[in-house]
Amino acid sequence: MIKTIVLGGGCFWGLQELIRKQPGVVSTRVGYAGGSVDNPTYENHYGHAEVVEISYDTNVTELKNILDFFFRVHNPTTLNQQGNDRGASYRSVIFYANEDERQEAEKFIELVNQSKRWPDPVVTTLEPFTKFFEAEDYHQDYLQKNPAGYTCHAVYFDTYL
Repeated sequence: MIKTIVLGGGCFWGLQELIRKQPGVVSTRVGYAGGSVDNPTYENHYGHAEVVEISYDTNVTELKNILDFFFRVHNPTTLNQQGNDRGASYRSVIFYANEDERQEAEKFIELVNQSKRWPDPVVTTLEPFTKFFEAEDYHQDYLQKNPAGYTCHAVYFDTYL
């Protein structure tokens, strides 16, 4: 079965590039979610986070594996910031579609906090998913098109699992 989760962890370019390569991920799109601007654009997405919509095959991977990788490739302890990127657009956020996803995300945040890998507590927010707005075409697969482009993401740790 194919399921979808929407995650934000800083600039969507680097997050997409790393997540797309994970086992079971069948597609990714970058966009905006969590704000009040209708039809946001890169120039006008106030309140929205830059996010990656991730479709994954549950016969190959589970949500916990997606979350594990997500928490390994961005700093979930910096409020509204990843690297040089600052502002609410760059917040760490999980948009859950149902109660099961919310509970699994809560458990994973607890696991990350208990690991003490980060010196500060996780500030990742859990927000109910309402709508995903696809970003402009030039943002899609950006680092595939521009291999030397900017990213603030890296694999910081081995698995939490």
